[in-house]
Amino acid sequence: MPQPPKGMAVLEAVGLHRAYGSVRAVESVSFTLAEGGSLGIVGESGSGKTTTARIVVGLERADAGRVLVHGRDRSEHGRGRAHRLARAREVQMVFQDPYQSLDPRTTVGGVLRETLRLHFPEADHPRRIAELLDQVGLGEREAGALPRQLSGGQRQRVAIARALAVEPAVLVLDEAVAALDVSVQAQILNLLADIREQTGVGYLFITHDLGVVRCVTDDVIVMRHGRIVESGRTAEVLARPQHPYTRLLLDSVPRPGWDPRSIAAARRALAERAP
Repeated sequence: MPQPPKGMAVLEAVGLHRAYGSVRAVESVSFTLAEGGSLGIVGESGSGKTTTARIVVGLERADAGRVLVHGRDRSEHGRGRAHRLARAREVQMVFQDPYQSLDPRTTVGGVLRETLRLHFPEADHPRRIAELLDQVGLGEREAGALPRQLSGGQRQRVAIARALAVEPAVLVLDEAVAALDVSVQAQILNLLADIREQTGVGYLFITHDLGVVRCVTDDVIVMRHGRIVESGRTAEVLARPQHPYTRLLLDSVPRPGWDPRSIAAARRALAERAP
C-alpha cells in the first residue's frame, strides 16, 4: 500500500474522552504524530497518559473522540479476521515490563515465528526472523533462549522485534525503558533512534522521564488530570515551559542545589489551583 509523503500525519487523536465513573481519566485530548515523527506524552501517575496510549492502541475504547491512522478511523470495526489483523498491524505497543508480555515457555525465535505466521503466513519466516533479530542487536544464541534466560534489556529488544515484525505505522512505547539500568536505557534509546531512521515508523513515547523525552522526541505534550496543559516542540517546551505544571516537572528533577522542600511547596500551591 502506498505510504503518504514524509511529514504528513500518520496518527491523529481527536477530542478523546474517557471516564471511569466520576473520574475523568482523559478529557478533550487531541494531538498529531507526523509520519516518521516521535511524540512524547509526559505526566505523573494519574495524568491520563497511559489511558490515552491504550485508547490509541485499541486496548480501551474512548467514550468520545476518534483515533485515525493515515486518515482512517480506527473506531470503525469492519467484519472479518483480515480486517482485525490489518487494524492490529497499524499500531503496536511495547510495555514497561516485557517479561509479562512474553510467553515464558516459548523461545525468542518461537515468539517471532508465531507473530509472523499469524500476520504473514506466506512469508519466508526463517529469513525474516533473522532480519528482525539483527535489527534489534540479537542473534542465533538469543533466538533459542527462553525469556527467563535473557537480561531485561534483551527481553525489551525481543518485545521491540515482535512489534516491528508486523510492520506497524506507529509504535507506542509505554515507559519502555523505565525498568532498565541507565546504561541499558541508553542502548535501547539509541536502538530506537536507529530503527526510526531505517524504517520511518512513528513513535509515541509515554513516559514520566524528561530525560527520555529530551533525547528521543521531536514534540511533546504535557498531561495533568486527564488534560493537555502544554504542547510544542520538545526543545522549546523544556527550555521555556509556559505552564506551572511543566515547570514543576522540570524543577522536580534532582540536580545540584535541588531543594525538595521548595518543590513540595510548589506542588501544594499548584494543587490549590484549578487543573
